Amino acid sequence: MAKKRLQLAHKLFSTMLSLLLHARRPTRPPPPHPAVLRRCAPPPAQATAATTLVVDVDSALLRSADPFPYFMLVALEAGGFLRGLLLLLLCPLVRCLGAAAGVRAMAAVAFCGLRAGRFRAGRAVLPKWFLEDLAAEGLEAVRRVRGTGATRVVGVTALPRVMVDAFLREYLGVDEVVGREMAVRWGFYTGFMEEEVPAAAEDKETGVVGFAGSLEFLERPLSWCCKEIFVVSAEEKSRWRPLSMDKYPKPVVFHDGRLAFRPTAADTLAMFAWLPLGAVLGAARLAVALTLPYRFSTPILAATGMSWRLKGARPALPAGGRGQLFVCNHRTLIDPVYVSVALDRQVRAVSYSLSRLSELISPIGRTVRLTRDRRGDGAVMARLLDAGHLVVVCPEGTTCREPYLLRFSPLFAELSDDVVPVGVAVECSMFYATTAGGLKCFDPLYYMANPRMCYTVQFLDRVDTSAVRAGAAPSTDMANLVQRKMGDALGYGCTMLTRKDKYLMLAGNDGIVRSSTDGAKSAAATDAAETKKKST
Repeated sequence: MAKKRLQLAHKLFSTMLSLLLHARRPTRPPPPHPAVLRRCAPPPAQATAATTLVVDVDSALLRSADPFPYFMLVALEAGGFLRGLLLLLLCPLVRCLGAAAGVRAMAAVAFCGLRAGRFRAGRAVLPKWFLEDLAAEGLEAVRRVRGTGATRVVGVTALPRVMVDAFLREYLGVDEVVGREMAVRWGFYTGFMEEEVPAAAEDKETGVVGFAGSLEFLERPLSWCCKEIFVVSAEEKSRWRPLSMDKYPKPVVFHDGRLAFRPTAADTLAMFAWLPLGAVLGAARLAVALTLPYRFSTPILAATGMSWRLKGARPALPAGGRGQLFVCNHRTLIDPVYVSVALDRQVRAVSYSLSRLSELISPIGRTVRLTRDRRGDGAVMARLLDAGHLVVVCPEGTTCREPYLLRFSPLFAELSDDVVPVGVAVECSMFYATTAGGLKCFDPLYYMANPRMCYTVQFLDRVDTSAVRAGAAPSTDMANLVQRKMGDALGYGCTMLTRKDKYLMLAGNDGIVRSSTDGAKSAAATDAAETKKKST
């Protein structure tokens, strides 16, 4: 009896195994796709009837098909180094999954536990990297179709919508973004992607045209609304060129984040391998900069990869009497340090905000803090000049990484009869030394931890500002003149954007940290000024 049961079980197991491995389940063939498929980029002649253009962002606009760098940016910039390390360790497993499953896995690691209300990487960090990966041919194809009749552009993406929405709407002018949302519970991202909500069906008589770089676009629900779909071949896409910066639809003036490189899997592995050595080397560089004179520290630091160069000649310094005012564009917190190194003289830097740690490790001594009270700040700087100091001021009021100059505050033009503009440029290989949403006290440390970096200091011709002090010219015109001269020398664009514009975009605040007493004093001063204005 037991033997018969064993034979029956063996026979049943063999049958099930045979069905699992060899049997083919009868499947119905998928219904034919209603759209007309054309394997070419959409030429204007065939797209004039289109009123809506549906673009597969991942394959038709971006040159790289690998979404890993974008999730790594989210993990590192919004979550921290430990989260980024976890995503890197899981990278081999993610590569074994399919494209859709890999995106879900990377989204779970990058987003799980992040506070949804504070997530700003999609607006502050990612647009710069998307634009650098944007294909010139893909963008031109979209422009051609829109210029020949398309009134609406819809972007479709497999990435979470929160990652690409700001880039598509603010930089490319896309009217609608279709993508999966990240699930939120109790104000935090759970790491799960919600199911994609199909867009409302479009009447094909209105001329809905699709543009993709892969046949996977046919699996998207929105593709069934298209009358025609133009698919770029892999061979043609391999010849696509990156879009040059001067042809960006909208210039990237502000962006945040610490990484100065595109974090592919290989480059991210190199970064984590460098971090222990970078921390030790940064501490050694800081010790050398704080303890040795410039003539000794400069060659030692250059040997470790921390170099600087002087472009042009040093200006003649005043022999005595009143000091000299140097007007410098603002790239990092240590701009005045390199101005001091280039002059081989101690300078007094004035700054609107500086952390206690940055002040303690500064090799040029105590930095004078300004209060944004125009009259008080002017008096402080005037006293420094009257005492014979060399004063360095950054009239932009905040740092700007990109080749642009923010609006110059005109206060400096009212303090001296002549100023010396100083143009500075900085090159970092791994980490940026500025942040809008992170901890500013670590800015100099991140700069020191770079494998290689270089500062360029350029002294320009003196600018006569005596007309402002004599009342013959407005200070704003003089500030704009100095800004243009500096922009021409550096090859930077001049803007009228301010510190407030930067922080509203990158951090969601005005960039001013106030204590409770400062806030009360500021409010009282504002009320008094408004009362006085009304009475007059």
